[in-house]
Amino acid sequence: MSKQAQPTDRPWDAYLGEADSAVVTKGKFGRRMGFGQRPAVVVIDAQKYMVGVADDDAAWPSSCGESGREAVRQIGRLVEQAQQVSVPCFFTLFEINPNGTDMGVYRLKRDLLDSDRWCLAGTLGAQMVPELTPSDNDVVFVKKKPSGFLGTPLLGYLVDRKIDTVIVVGGATSNCIRATVFDSSSYNFRTIVPQEGVFDRIPISHAISLFDMDRQFADVIPMEEVIEYLRTLPAGQPASEGS
Repeated sequence: MSKQAQPTDRPWDAYLGEADSAVVTKGKFGRRMGFGQRPAVVVIDAQKYMVGVADDDAAWPSSCGESGREAVRQIGRLVEQAQQVSVPCFFTLFEINPNGTDMGVYRLKRDLLDSDRWCLAGTLGAQMVPELTPSDNDVVFVKKKPSGFLGTPLLGYLVDRKIDTVIVVGGATSNCIRATVFDSSSYNFRTIVPQEGVFDRIPISHAISLFDMDRQFADVIPMEEVIEYLRTLPAGQPASEGS
């Protein structure tokens, strides 16, 4: 197992029994891939519809509640540190056409909600949370599927900048974070998930998704460890070769 410190409050520990732990040990799962040399931060769907408003959460049909708002505060710290050393940040926005024509098979699983506090394009809910401010070195783009890679320019951006480490934050852990992490690993990026920087609507979904990612596809580690890594990087990294 890892030689690095593990979070002392790993949320999945509450759901795993001795037999589960034995499987992990026997299979030698959960090793640390560690950080590379050229990181990027990928912020998944940090939008108003995802976190709602503290005193009006019931009016936001997809809000992750206070866990989402606290994660956004942590994401803000990460993004600020990344920007200080010119580590590129990529922000995805999940938007659905108000008429639902771009939902695809997702519409078979969920109703098209007629609400300006959901993820309909051009509405309040689809806006990025105000706590996050992309810099001139950052990129914001729309995605239509769970993964930040599918049907988007993200892979090309990462290749252009010779990125080897992808730090994934945002929500929801069991949906778009999980899909993005699996794709990131499939493309052979070292993939890092700061535990306090991701959030979900359902605690068990959040916990088991973190466990699955940490077991095989990513390093799920404390936010402080990620920020400390960014602090060790020289300021002013080039956005891409020759820039």
